[in-house]
Amino acid sequence: MGLFGILLGLGILIWLAFRGWSVLLLAPAAALIAAFFSGGPLLAHWTQTFMSSGAHFLAQFFPIFLLGALFGKLMEDSGSVEAISAFMTERLGEKRAILAVVLAGAIVTYGGVSLFVAFFVLAPMARALFSSAGVPLRLMPAAIVLGTSTFTMSALPGTPAIQNAIPMPFFGTTPFAAPGLGIIASAIMLGFGMWWLTRAEALGRVGGGGASIGVADRAAHDERVRELATTASEFDPAEIDKGHRSDQLPPIALAALPLIVVVAVNFLMSMIVLPRLDTTFLAEPQWGGTSLSAVGGVWSVVTALFAATITLIVINRPRLPALRRSMDAGANASVLPAFSVASLVGFGAVVAALPAFALVRDWVLSIGGGPLVSLAVATNILSALTGSASGGLTIALDALGPTYMNLATEHGIDPALLHRVAVIGSGTLDSLPHNGAVVSLLAVCGSTHGESYFDIVMVAIVGAILALVAVILLGSTFGSF
Repeated sequence: MGLFGILLGLGILIWLAFRGWSVLLLAPAAALIAAFFSGGPLLAHWTQTFMSSGAHFLAQFFPIFLLGALFGKLMEDSGSVEAISAFMTERLGEKRAILAVVLAGAIVTYGGVSLFVAFFVLAPMARALFSSAGVPLRLMPAAIVLGTSTFTMSALPGTPAIQNAIPMPFFGTTPFAAPGLGIIASAIMLGFGMWWLTRAEALGRVGGGGASIGVADRAAHDERVRELATTASEFDPAEIDKGHRSDQLPPIALAALPLIVVVAVNFLMSMIVLPRLDTTFLAEPQWGGTSLSAVGGVWSVVTALFAATITLIVINRPRLPALRRSMDAGANASVLPAFSVASLVGFGAVVAALPAFALVRDWVLSIGGGPLVSLAVATNILSALTGSASGGLTIALDALGPTYMNLATEHGIDPALLHRVAVIGSGTLDSLPHNGAVVSLLAVCGSTHGESYFDIVMVAIVGAILALVAVILLGSTFGSF
């Protein structure tokens, strides 16, 4: 009965979440259903297990949600994201329209801009560019996904995406874990995705039709889109039109500078500054009895986003006439996504605490191929079921992270390799039809699953799985590099 309760709770969570119900309500309800069939104390599971795990997640990662959403909103309102998109369009032109959209998305998201902010700016740009170039508009969502939600989210070393931050406290790693493998995985995702989109373009060049800026505006206020988007991105779509968007775009150098600051400061903090600090005080009870390896990765990303935000405000102050309103909108946009993912984490914690979960754990660990394969399967399955890479990844590591660290010690596996496999694994099957980012992007683009989802599958799932297989094979043969 315990396993039935877990499956029933998970099924209700998935079904109602896809229909637009709030995860803030669904996650505790699903957790209580699972606990009920296991015969556990319901109130204790809610207040002690669910809430404690969710609060711990917020304590670890809310600064990244807050600064990530704030930075993304200021990048949008200052016109910086649009300036970068326009620059890529102008330089690459109509003949390389798909590449222009992909690279524009990759640049802004690797620099720390939130997914939904990138979607909102890139969709109108892609529509205009694809229409004039005769590229099928059904390829818009796939091109945007390839640039924003694949290699820059899970593979490129140092990416400030929340998915890349989640494994750091579990494995004691940095945002630059397994950089060589990450670059190889990125090349596979980008290369395969561009091959597929170029092939699809050649088979069906058409013109006209498609989404408009008005469609994107409507999508930002669609309640179902909002509920789904907040489990897949650190930005609440309801805040997208708050503040004041600049009518004047900054020069490309000023637009790109904050993105460069994110990457540079992240690297300096991870590789040079933090390793030289005396952080023995962290072991004291007043600091949580922790260590630099557990918090250093988050510190690096937070410092990078903070430095980039200050840089952005200083160089674009004339283009931010409603700075307080823009900052308020950015801060507010972080709250619902952070609590939504924390609720998924709480659900996972309750499930992991139930006796029946031992069956699931034993099955996962019994998968052939070693710890890397079973870790990849676990993160894939949980991200697929929850429709959230960050939620699925955290649930998997909360339940199995210590076990995998013990296995890594036994098998001589570098924790950095575990980090990279877990993150790439979370970014594969999370792109199933109920994924919040997929639903949100299709709404922003004015497209449907029937028109555009197959191409999303090819660039976001197939390409990512190929990269994941390559990383596991190379990591198993040569170790982490």
